Amino acid sequence: MKGKLIIFSGFSGTGKGTIMNELLKRYPEEFCLSVSATTRSPREGEKEGVAYFFKTRDEFEEMISKGEFLEYAEYVGNYYGTPRSYVEERLNEGKNVFLEIEMQGAMKVKAKMPEAALVFILPPSIKILAERLSGRGTNTEEDIRQRMNQASREAEGMTRYDYFVINDDLEKCITDVRNLAQGNIPDDLPDESFLKNIKDELDSMLKGDL
Repeated sequence: MKGKLIIFSGFSGTGKGTIMNELLKRYPEEFCLSVSATTRSPREGEKEGVAYFFKTRDEFEEMISKGEFLEYAEYVGNYYGTPRSYVEERLNEGKNVFLEIEMQGAMKVKAKMPEAALVFILPPSIKILAERLSGRGTNTEEDIRQRMNQASREAEGMTRYDYFVINDDLEKCITDVRNLAQGNIPDDLPDESFLKNIKDELDSMLKGDL
């Protein structure tokens, strides 16, 4: 049975990485992570085909010309992209493949693979999201404000996603995502009114009302 491509997006601080890592650790026979290609140099400890597929600029641009990427972008002078062949090989092995990506890239992948599931991870509230970001101890007030501004922009497009999962109770969140991968849609996923509340909270926080 063919696996499902699960495209993961969400505001910074919602715990996307934690959710994916737990599913990969608990169910390695069911889930795997998409491996990107990049033209940047390997860092210490990074392995080819595990951290990234490391390519020269010429190699990467040849892959672009052959249409071998589901999506790609250039960031700070280096290319990053999702090779279609790697994803399809894993799906054909029956693995559910996680692809954590920002919204613009997610829409490019969805256009090429309409059967992919777009999953947006939400916080229980914007106040809790701000507390999580502050609690990391590495984010200044300006960092948090920038992340909230980014979240506000992302909130405008989040209705284009297929499913929404609230990361309040990690165990429930893990169960919900696994059920989505198996085609069992939970009946208590957030509705449009919850999405509107999140947008309103973001607007209020950026105005200084929260």
